[in-house]
Amino acid sequence: MFDVIPELFLTFFRIGLFTFGGGYAMISVIEDYCVEKKKWISHDDMVNIAVIAESTPGPIAINCATFTGYKTAGLLGSVFATLGVVLPSFIIIFIISMFLDNFLDITVVTNAFMGIKAAVGILILNAGFSMMKNMPKTVLTKIIMVCSLVGMLLINIFSWNLSSISLMMAAAAVSLAYFIVWDLRSKEGGKK
Repeated sequence: MFDVIPELFLTFFRIGLFTFGGGYAMISVIEDYCVEKKKWISHDDMVNIAVIAESTPGPIAINCATFTGYKTAGLLGSVFATLGVVLPSFIIIFIISMFLDNFLDITVVTNAFMGIKAAVGILILNAGFSMMKNMPKTVLTKIIMVCSLVGMLLINIFSWNLSSISLMMAAAAVSLAYFIVWDLRSKEGGKK
C-alpha cells in the first residue's frame, strides 16, 4: 500500500499541473491515468467517483482525487492524491501573484487563455462521451439523457436562474420514484 503513495502523489501532481479548465476538464484525464494506465480503479468506480465528487461540497477535481486516492490506498492515499492535485495550482498562483501585478493584461497570456477555453470544452465533452459510452443503455438512461439535455438547453436559452441544488433534488426525486416503483413491481412479480 505504501509503495503506491508516491506514485499517487506524482500522478495527481501531473494531472493538476497540465490540466486547465477545472474539474470537469480533469475527469477524462483522471480516468485515462487511473483507469486505463494505472488500473487503480475500474470504469464503474470512476463513474461513481465522478457522481459522488459532483454531489459533495468542494471542487470536483479535488473530490475525484480524494476519492480515487482513498479507493487506491486508504486515508493516506486520499491525503497525498489531494495534495498532488492542489499543489501545482497553488504554486503557480503564488508565483504569479508575487511577480506579476497585471498578469491578464499581457496579450500573450490573454490569447493563451482563449485557446485553453476551446480545449477545456473538448476535454469536458470527452469525459461525458466516455462515461456515456460505458453506461448501460436502458430506456430509462436514454430518457434521463434526453430530458437532461433538453432541460440544460432550455435553461441556457431562456436564461432561467435555477439553483443547481434544486436540479439535483429534482433528479433525486425522479430516481427515487423510479426505484420505488421498480422495487414494488419486482416484489409483485415474485409473489405470483
